[in-house]
Amino acid sequence: MPPRLPPLSALRLFEAAGRHQSFKRAAAELHLTPSAVSHGIVGLEQTLGVALFTRSPQGLSLTPEGVDYLAYVTEAFSLLLTGTRRLPTPDASRAIAVTCAPTLASRWLLPRLGTFLQRVPGVDITVDTSRRQVGFPTDGFDFAIRLSRAPVASGTWHRLFGERFVPVCSPAYHASHAGANGKIDLRAVTRIHVSSASEDWQSWIEGAGIDDFDAQGGISVDSIQMAFEAAMTGLGVVIGRRPLVDDYLASGALVPAHDITTPAQGAYWLICADDIEPHPECLVFRDWVIEQADTPSGE
Repeated sequence: MPPRLPPLSALRLFEAAGRHQSFKRAAAELHLTPSAVSHGIVGLEQTLGVALFTRSPQGLSLTPEGVDYLAYVTEAFSLLLTGTRRLPTPDASRAIAVTCAPTLASRWLLPRLGTFLQRVPGVDITVDTSRRQVGFPTDGFDFAIRLSRAPVASGTWHRLFGERFVPVCSPAYHASHAGANGKIDLRAVTRIHVSSASEDWQSWIEGAGIDDFDAQGGISVDSIQMAFEAAMTGLGVVIGRRPLVDDYLASGALVPAHDITTPAQGAYWLICADDIEPHPECLVFRDWVIEQADTPSGE
């Protein structure tokens, strides 16, 4: 007698928990409690007669059997999702799901989204701003917009635009720290760092060719938007990232703290899932994002 397949719901719990290496994060993704995920995994292990996870005070990890099984389960879900997404619908349309870096979503994508909705009225759009790595097509996204130095994964990549760095601060901070020549000595200011950014103060210093400048110390936050807000409250100087900071510069909420602007090594990329071709609204969205990137504000 062939073995019976475990319940699909239990396999979904295992796929999420294995991908996150955490019952808590899997529960948050699936809108369940960690206890429900844990009990579901225990039931799956009992059904299979195999331990899939090792639980220890240091955390959760997959057993060798769990690692092997996860690869098959992930591939199976990927095939199911791909097949489901390729099914025709009465109007050949569906919701668009895009995951985007948080600050780019709030400072660049969302302010422009109205023009897309005018072009394709009635389409539903989901915007996710989690920082996790996206797996096409398992995660269910049509598009991802990410900061990267080069294409690094599956899907079709379109370069949108690069960032340019310039130190910025509030007008009041500039006024209180500028010397007689109207310039700020950046060695003497409180520097605001973004801990989640791969390029920050050191990148600007190297690009500007400034010697004997210690970039360490100051205030560290975990998002670009929070860093901008810290600078606007007068806490110090932050590396402004154009075009994300352009609206703040245009409004006068922030002002340049130095006259040198340097290019970043990374750029924002639009990554498309491989199965968007049958869906015309996805193709319009792809072309619209690329069109918007041709003329970012402030450039």
